[in-house]
Amino acid sequence: MSETTRTQVLIIGAGPAGLMISQMLHNRGVESVAIDIRTREEIENTHRAGILEAKAVRMLEDENVSQRFRTDGYEHDGTDIRVRGISNRISFKDLVGASVWLYPQTDVFIDLANARERDGGDVRFGVSDVELLDGDSDNPGVRFTDAAGTTQEVRADFVVGSDGSRSICRALIPGATQYFREYPFAWFGIMAEAPMSYDELIYASSDRGFALISQRTPTVQRMYLQCNPSDDMHNWSEDQLWDEFQARVAGPDGFELKTGPIFERTLLPFRSFVQQPMQHGRVSLAGDAAHTVPPTGARGLNLALSDARVLAPRLAEAAKANDPAKLADYEEIAVKRVWRAQNFSYWMTTMLHSLPDENPFDRMRRLGELEMVLGHESGRRHLAEAYAGWPNEVDGL
Repeated sequence: MSETTRTQVLIIGAGPAGLMISQMLHNRGVESVAIDIRTREEIENTHRAGILEAKAVRMLEDENVSQRFRTDGYEHDGTDIRVRGISNRISFKDLVGASVWLYPQTDVFIDLANARERDGGDVRFGVSDVELLDGDSDNPGVRFTDAAGTTQEVRADFVVGSDGSRSICRALIPGATQYFREYPFAWFGIMAEAPMSYDELIYASSDRGFALISQRTPTVQRMYLQCNPSDDMHNWSEDQLWDEFQARVAGPDGFELKTGPIFERTLLPFRSFVQQPMQHGRVSLAGDAAHTVPPTGARGLNLALSDARVLAPRLAEAAKANDPAKLADYEEIAVKRVWRAQNFSYWMTTMLHSLPDENPFDRMRRLGELEMVLGHESGRRHLAEAYAGWPNEVDGL
């Protein structure tokens, strides 16, 4: 025997995209049930970096999620791109009048989960044996085993698939086309107990490969090295890692990293993915279920929240009228930004990273591209606008 719940919107995947959609639906008077195979504790303890554009932090305020980013986050007016040890600061404020916030995706999730709990949201973590039901009908749903071991069935008028890069909900979109690229390198990430080396992000392109110097808190820092996807992250000693990081940022200005004990190591492969369409009938995809990008351009979390910003108001109208036609322009609006973000992420990635088979011509051409972007105001402005968030008229909002 299974317990059955009826709701207006079923959300499969309770990460930032799914929970933001659930919160926005609640604020518009629409009920939802969200489920996730991960436990809340598991998601909270999966440390992920995060750069939020201004629109994303405004969503946290406007949708009554949290203002914690103002006390625990860091507003960045720009970023530094070091090329062969030469610093080139990109001032978002001066170029496009914008800023971004360093606020980890983990904290965005915590804020959203707390908001849904505060507002009485039905969010079920730690489920298993998920089975999609009647996705192409007027009564779609899901069957699963909840965290207590009870079989549950949820039926809804509409379904949102926000279940990440290994999405099962993609199969609910018939005749979809999937676009995919895998890159020949990865990032070797560390978390270290150390003071901040710089008050903004540093993107370093060197002859030894790429490095990203990021921050987490005043005493904990996150950094990444370009590496081979097959590298064993445990083969490097701490001294070797710090020496390699320092070598990739070293320059005539004498810049030195602040070091400390390394307590976490991760390997992050690079992939680009888009599935189209993102919507069919009563089913819509959002976040990594619909698209993933390399992390270089800081677009992943922002794209997921952008999907929510486009989808949730339309979904609320559709749910109140029980009319899938209200979702008709979600795909058209969302996918425009998706491909623009794919282009920017690909461009930033290939411009800043050295390819394994890069010959001297390739390397000098890539350095010429960097000089063209960083050495001219129009190039810096293009980078700043894409990184800090395109205007509404570009997004079609």
